[in-house]
Amino acid sequence: MLAIISPSKTQDFSSCDIKSYSQSRQLNHSQELVGILKNKNQQQISELMSLSEKLSKLNFDRFQSFKTPFSLGNAKQALLAFKGDVYNGIDALSLSSQDLEFAQNNVRILSGLYGVLRPLDLIQPYRLEMGTKLDNKKGDNLYDFWGGDISDVLNKDESDLIVNLASNEYFKAIDKKTLKASVLDIVFKEKKGETYKVIGIYAKRARGLMVNYIIRNRLTSKELLKDFSDEGYRFDQKLSTGSSWVYLRD
Repeated sequence: MLAIISPSKTQDFSSCDIKSYSQSRQLNHSQELVGILKNKNQQQISELMSLSEKLSKLNFDRFQSFKTPFSLGNAKQALLAFKGDVYNGIDALSLSSQDLEFAQNNVRILSGLYGVLRPLDLIQPYRLEMGTKLDNKKGDNLYDFWGGDISDVLNKDESDLIVNLASNEYFKAIDKKTLKASVLDIVFKEKKGETYKVIGIYAKRARGLMVNYIIRNRLTSKELLKDFSDEGYRFDQKLSTGSSWVYLRD
């Protein structure tokens, strides 16, 4: 069972005490993308990503300074570098070395620049959302660029089930036709008046909480996900289907 999550635009590259790390399995593709982006000036970066002058300069500089090989001196483990609502829910700094080892085998992060990341894969600071319309040799966007490569890597992980805790923008980068694993979508809803609705900020945190729950409890079976009840959520049998499980919070 693999839990799949999205990355975050917010990142923290301050040093940490965790020394275990791995290298991204698709770094050659990352270097190809960076090669394209290094040839763009700050204004072009701004237009490509709809960024302010400050953010366009930051990301122009990031691409210009991108350099391999990655080490703990110039990069950081993905699960520890990403911040934001999902990652606040995961609370990576609270995880033990044994927790991180389990996460390394059971959690994957989809990235516009790095493809499929394991939690301890090193990354350098970047911004490149999967929905970016970047011309490349395979097409005019990142979905074309990654093609079947993301599902190929996931197939090599030999999991029979993928728990989808990612946003649609990222999850649709997976070629479902070639993916060998079955997919279980997870939906979190909040009570609003007489009905329940997906509220983005809460759903993101809930995805992170479920990842933390999977890691802490060493879950390898989807049935045990029904017991998830962190921060008031509960599994709802009536609203759920075989391929989409719904969790409600009053």
